[in-house]
Amino acid sequence: MIFLFAAIVGLVFGASVQYLGSMSWLGAWTATAAQMSAPWLILPFVFGITQQRRWRAAALGLSVTFSALLGYWAMTYSPMEIHPWTFGRFTSGMVAVTTRGWFNPVVILAGLVMGPLFGLLGQRWRVGRSWVSAAIVAGALCLEPLARLAAGQLMPSAPVWTVEVTSGAVVGALFVYAVLGSRRASRLSP
Repeated sequence: MIFLFAAIVGLVFGASVQYLGSMSWLGAWTATAAQMSAPWLILPFVFGITQQRRWRAAALGLSVTFSALLGYWAMTYSPMEIHPWTFGRFTSGMVAVTTRGWFNPVVILAGLVMGPLFGLLGQRWRVGRSWVSAAIVAGALCLEPLARLAAGQLMPSAPVWTVEVTSGAVVGALFVYAVLGSRRASRLSP
């Protein structure tokens, strides 16, 4: 049942991200927010937290990541984005977006690696309060703007990046609080 839920959440997440990027009437921030990478890593992490077993967490991370990619690409060729819409245009577009060009095969390959990895990091956080998991997740949020700047891909709209870095700092602080709380509890228990 959790895999079905992950698939549905992934589809909705991916479609929402793609649609957000097309809402230019709200301002330039929508395109910047839609291009953020860290939320795509946090999603499998959150689902990984629900699992006790490593292989299930990794499989769930892969499932939610690929569902999100499918949702993103499906929204790209949906009636909300393509006018006039036909089933033929939808299917040919979906085939093209997943197989042609250099970028989407790279995204698929990254999803094959990062989805299971972040699902596993979530599981490691759940079972052992792993500092490595916490640092990687908080780092993904805090350091994405710097990584994009170094790669020459930092899009404008500084408030979006400020929100992402602030979110990373808050998440990092929550991780520290949780680790310290679990250490205190383990010292107090007989």
